[in-house]
Amino acid sequence: MAERADLLIRNIDWLITVDAGRRIFRDGAIAVTAGKIIAVGKTTDLAQNYEADRNISGREMVVTPGFIDCHLHSSFHLARGLADEANAQVFLFDRMYPYEAALEGEDVHVAATAAAAELLRHGVTCFVDPGNYHPDASVKGALSTGIRMLVSRSSFDLTKSVLGLLPDKMIETTKVALERAEAVLQTYARTDNPRLTATASFRGLNNASDELILGLKALADKYGTLLQTHACFSYSTHDSSLARCGLPEIERLESLGVIDERMLIVHSGWLEPQEVAILARRKPSLVCAPSSSLHNGYGNFVVGKLPELMALGVNVALGSDHASSGIVDMTQEIRAACCGYKETRFNPRVMPPETGVEMATINGANATPWGNRIGSVEVGKEADFVMFDTCRPEWQPLINPVSNLVYSATGDSVRHVFVAGEQVVQDGHLTRIDENALYREIHTAVGRFSKRLDMDKIVQLKWPVH
Repeated sequence: MAERADLLIRNIDWLITVDAGRRIFRDGAIAVTAGKIIAVGKTTDLAQNYEADRNISGREMVVTPGFIDCHLHSSFHLARGLADEANAQVFLFDRMYPYEAALEGEDVHVAATAAAAELLRHGVTCFVDPGNYHPDASVKGALSTGIRMLVSRSSFDLTKSVLGLLPDKMIETTKVALERAEAVLQTYARTDNPRLTATASFRGLNNASDELILGLKALADKYGTLLQTHACFSYSTHDSSLARCGLPEIERLESLGVIDERMLIVHSGWLEPQEVAILARRKPSLVCAPSSSLHNGYGNFVVGKLPELMALGVNVALGSDHASSGIVDMTQEIRAACCGYKETRFNPRVMPPETGVEMATINGANATPWGNRIGSVEVGKEADFVMFDTCRPEWQPLINPVSNLVYSATGDSVRHVFVAGEQVVQDGHLTRIDENALYREIHTAVGRFSKRLDMDKIVQLKWPVH
């Protein structure tokens, strides 16, 4: 007698599981009950053993695990066009920090909703936010779409670095920063919502004291979660750390004793040789942010060591960073990561497409506390998966689906997205929110915060507007 299931995806042309055996099924199928995967295999086998309340055809589809974006500033999602052609100092201190300081909670709510909407429509089912000053608004906005989220509250306690001065609104004492960080962890780190948890986060080393970093590490340990930060994303941050502390960034973290497998370090491009050894020994998860480096010319592909660190057993995931660097599309981030390292290593065998897909799925899951729940299509995991429509020119001819996914597809070919068995994208549109209403809200929000900014200094239109 056939077993009942809530959902059966059947006749999938190509099912890329990223399971332990990295199996790919032709004419594959997935059975789901109570938000979890209960069977994976060939359609002929699952159709005999399961009767489902809902059946969906996977014909002319490629199905993958839901992508995991391990670094996205959701509050920056209203900043497209505000930070082009900017080095690290200009990007942060002249453009993005003034922008961030101008945002109120209602603006962050709209930005986070827009970020989650774009992520889902491009196949991302879970993202890690490094934080802002309105985390409640971020949670409310992002979770309204059905996405999974790891929320944080940003922390700075030093006004000045070699790069510049932070806006007064963004500076707190160490004590206040730690109190507010813990309040977020108390609220969100251990909730009944399986799509939400929290991390501890300091935005960067050059505006964080040793006391703040150590305090946040203690909070991360107390709540059993991650400690995350940016590090080594440009020569200027590396140089600033040397000038202020006498140590490069990773060495400073090592001297404080905070690097371990529950740390998430974003960028990690400008490393000194001894820092490579530290990362290989401590094995934090690292996040490659390809479009961010390419957009701002940080040089992370030229000097970065991520392929070598992966060969040394370090877990490396992917992040799109922010909308101000253009794309928020994990398929394009995978392609940029794979091709960027091929180009800079003069070696086409570096970073094959399979590695890129792993970075966006199982590696991303393993960088979060949810590694045993998401990141692959296998029995016992939660039913997060993406269905790509292959009746599009970029998917044809379909000889090797992993190659097509990485080297030619974009997130625009995402047709359906499921999170915990719930369909949150259907036929390319979100099911939980009114997207047209969201676009109107974006226009209103930009009008609001623009009045608090000197937009003539930030917007860099070079051609005359009449």
